[in-house]
Amino acid sequence: MKLRFGYLVCALFLASINLRPAISSIAPLLETMRKDLGINGALASLLTSIPVLCMGLFSPTAVKISNRWGLERTLTWSLLLIGVGTILRYFAASSLLLLITAFLAGVGIAITGPLLSGFIKRYFADRASSLVGIYSSAMVIGAALSSGLSVPIQNLMQDSWRASLASWALFAIVALPVWWRLAAHASRSNSNSTAIKNTSEGVKLPWRNKKAWNITLLFGFMAVIFYSLTAWLAPAIESMGYDKAFAGGMLTLFTVIQIPVSFVLPILIARFPKRMYWLLGCAILQLAGLLLFMINGNPWFCASLLGIGAGGLFPIVLMLPLEETGDAETASAWAAMNQSGGYVIGSLGPIFVGWIHDATGSFVPAFGGMVIVVVLMMLLHLIIGNKKEQSSLEIPRQAATSSSR
Repeated sequence: MKLRFGYLVCALFLASINLRPAISSIAPLLETMRKDLGINGALASLLTSIPVLCMGLFSPTAVKISNRWGLERTLTWSLLLIGVGTILRYFAASSLLLLITAFLAGVGIAITGPLLSGFIKRYFADRASSLVGIYSSAMVIGAALSSGLSVPIQNLMQDSWRASLASWALFAIVALPVWWRLAAHASRSNSNSTAIKNTSEGVKLPWRNKKAWNITLLFGFMAVIFYSLTAWLAPAIESMGYDKAFAGGMLTLFTVIQIPVSFVLPILIARFPKRMYWLLGCAILQLAGLLLFMINGNPWFCASLLGIGAGGLFPIVLMLPLEETGDAETASAWAAMNQSGGYVIGSLGPIFVGWIHDATGSFVPAFGGMVIVVVLMMLLHLIIGNKKEQSSLEIPRQAATSSSR
């Protein structure tokens, strides 16, 4: 029996929406958690930095585990790990247990992320652009919901930040039955249990591939900007003389505006597949937003330009491994390498922005550093984008292969 297209799309959406709440739900409750547990700022920051570091360090293991147990089964177990790590926060009586939950969720996210690229390549090779849009927009929706609703949920739960953090396990609880059925179906399929497994045994990370390194650096530069803005945009706007509520609203705008952009842009790219222009266009928007901030420009424009740029870059960069590879296993390997190196690089961004701010007492030099990163990113866009025409021809052939399974 063949699973319906809608079921597969639902599975992709439910898996993708689990990739950010374990991280994004922390920031709104951080001060309350610090006071309750008596922990300092450095220790508290580990609750968000540990998952990001895990995403960098453990992404390469996703390919090995998938080669051994199969793509669908590995994704199912990684979603379970995210759910367990999240729900254990309800019992977090100490900072140590909270750090353990951050590690568990981080490992689950690290495995899920790159394998979803392989999932798209396997089941949706003929419409990868649209499905990457669903993947990326679901991630942003998960981040927006968890950052925006964690405090209201805390208020509903008798002011319990533990219950609020644990409530985001609901996404995993909903996703697991869907993926359990999908994994069971895949294990009964000859194409998944024998042919695909045999071809995947020799798949390794493309450490010696120059283009894979270029994409990894591009992912890293993109992550530097995204995580730096996520961590410091609100404080930077406060430094311009605005109050905390307004600054928080601008951070929400930066996040929410990414949802429609990350969904619509891949669809537009499918119609107008000049990737270099889309990459450069999104980078120019980010560059404009950063420069506008540096001259004390309107925060609404700053946040909007930065959000549109971030919302566009992420799905485009996610699509690059899909278009440079010929099968699901190789796509997962490329995505694992890109995300491994990219998230490690990205995790350094907020640290350097904070260091520059502490050293200078101003966010302007720190944002100037991000301008340099965007310029470097644009140079990589030129290198990668100009070679996109040739590899994009692989998609129709992959569609024929996928439909024959």
